[in-house]
Amino acid sequence: MSDAALPVIRIAPNGPVFDLPILVALEHGLFRKHGVEVVLASTYDPDLSDADAFARQKEALFEAGGASAYNLCEWAGLDRSERGSRTSRVASLRPAVAAQGLVTFDTALREPRDLAGVAVAINDRTGSHYTALQLLEGPLAREEIVLEHLGSPKARYAALKEGRVRAAMLMEPFLSLALKEGAHLVSTIFYRGSQVVSPELPPAAVEGYTRAVDEAAALITADFARYKHYIAAPVQDRLKPEELADHFVHYAPSRPLDEARFTYVYEWMRGWGLTEGQHGFGDLVAAPRAAA
Repeated sequence: MSDAALPVIRIAPNGPVFDLPILVALEHGLFRKHGVEVVLASTYDPDLSDADAFARQKEALFEAGGASAYNLCEWAGLDRSERGSRTSRVASLRPAVAAQGLVTFDTALREPRDLAGVAVAINDRTGSHYTALQLLEGPLAREEIVLEHLGSPKARYAALKEGRVRAAMLMEPFLSLALKEGAHLVSTIFYRGSQVVSPELPPAAVEGYTRAVDEAAALITADFARYKHYIAAPVQDRLKPEELADHFVHYAPSRPLDEARFTYVYEWMRGWGLTEGQHGFGDLVAAPRAAA
């Protein structure tokens, strides 16, 4: 098949720590190898954020028809597919398995129990929000958990560094940057994410896309140092690629979101009032991809 005849997937960008398999697949021509053309719908902007999830860069591009796929955290993938004005489905769990770190410069905060009644900076209905709840609901009573929406990772770190908030949830590269600049970890939590797609995309194109990012994930795992510059780019004036930690993100093959996992995750979201719980597995999750 000629390049002109390849199905096209336009991707709304996420942070490079999550989009790294996409960037590496583009670098090595893996999408065309697997029979699909992938185009980034825009350049990722670390300054863009909004209290309304659907006004943020990736969601806004998808909702307006400027993109046909994007990735975000597992819970948000269900949330956006449930609440979006444009139909979408979770096609798989993405290759990036990333850490959110609960970070502080405050020497009085040493363990999660110290966060009782202390505001933690998050971005509403993103991985930082959902993982903060999961990290804190064990050591703290629900009424002791205080979360404050401060927007993008860049904005959260600025607020933390300037002392406007005592603790924040951060991911790479802001996690490595915070530790370099004197912050310390209170706790970390790793999580998968969702690959959200338009049902209008041909299943073969989604399959080709998935195979390409999985091949890219294997390349990253084999030589992470080669690709760190992508992740460090948003803070390249303050963090060299070689200063990025090796242990706050892993890359693994994509996985299907099976019905048992969906049910557990969806019920947890319902328990926190983060979904009205009106949808089932088939409403929000695409049919399983073909076996390799």
